[in-house]
Amino acid sequence: MKIKQSIDKVPGGLMVVPLLAGALLNTIDQLHIPFIMELLKGLGVAPTPDGNYEFLKIGGFTQALFKDGALTLCALFLFCAGSQMNLRVGGKALKKGVLLTTSKYLAGFLVGMAWGAMSDPVNGFLGLSTMAIIAAMTNGNGGMYAALTGQYGNRSDVGATAVLSLNDGPFFTLMALGLMGANFPLIAFIAVLLPILIGMILGNLDHEIRKFLAAGETLVIPFFAFALGAGMNLASFFNPEVVGAGIVLALMTVIFSGGAMVLTFKLFREKSYIAPWAEASTAGNAVATPAAIAAAASVAAGSGLMTAAEAQVYQDLVAVASAQISIATISTALLVPIAVILADKYQKNKGIDGKKESFKSEQKMKSNSDIEDAVI
Repeated sequence: MKIKQSIDKVPGGLMVVPLLAGALLNTIDQLHIPFIMELLKGLGVAPTPDGNYEFLKIGGFTQALFKDGALTLCALFLFCAGSQMNLRVGGKALKKGVLLTTSKYLAGFLVGMAWGAMSDPVNGFLGLSTMAIIAAMTNGNGGMYAALTGQYGNRSDVGATAVLSLNDGPFFTLMALGLMGANFPLIAFIAVLLPILIGMILGNLDHEIRKFLAAGETLVIPFFAFALGAGMNLASFFNPEVVGAGIVLALMTVIFSGGAMVLTFKLFREKSYIAPWAEASTAGNAVATPAAIAAAASVAAGSGLMTAAEAQVYQDLVAVASAQISIATISTALLVPIAVILADKYQKNKGIDGKKESFKSEQKMKSNSDIEDAVI
């Protein structure tokens, strides 16, 4: 059976398919079908506080992994992702990475702030929250970026991946919400950033550790995706408002973040715009951001900088925001390759080959190569 190949055919499948599977099981659990509950009761499953019996609440390792493990697994993913952040980046790649990361972040931040100002930051137009917008728009699909720039871009485009990996996880969203007035304490930022930071330090100190942890960057994804789905109801994915909001979120991500990155490249006199369009996506791991923000809000409530009611707002947003971001992930995975292909055709008509570096960069790379050959 080619299960993995089938999953890979779905845009963002490694995240989305397990998420939907977890949501399906949880939806069945919440229906409290009598014969299923009788079966579970007969097996000796302990009842929930409201007297029901559920697949995902049978205790032991099963519940710890598939129902309650989302945050722990998400933290492990961030640790492994941090280990792959290479601090040794070439000058041209570093420049592009910084330009793309900064402009994508600012686009998401400004659109989220404007959306919240014009409607409601918690439940705005189409039910979109500021948190969902920023989480989706600031976190790009690194795998797709690498694949598209590898096919249509040049070496420095691909090299920028090392810097772009900084937007993995909830830190940028947390920072944006803090700038917009959410009263998160410093410890909440540290708690989110620390796994990434430790992983980054270890990965840069020892390449064998980086190699060892590389598998964790993809291995953990389906597990925390399933656990996230296990807290959602599948009905939310068939809610017209959620579907519509997810598609609008995808269009905003491609148009506004892609446009902002292209404009930034123009300002800094970059001729090829393959990289900006390749980064104009929503990453599958962005689906985990609402849960991580809710956890940070709990920390804030515990320290007294946020009321329990304010923290509960973030908890209540997790299910709907995760569903909206999931739809945006799938939609941008379909839209971004089209945008890159169109940009490539447009550039070639203008005499610009996206695979070639600028003249100065080519000369510098050739010079470096000659020096390396001489040393060898």
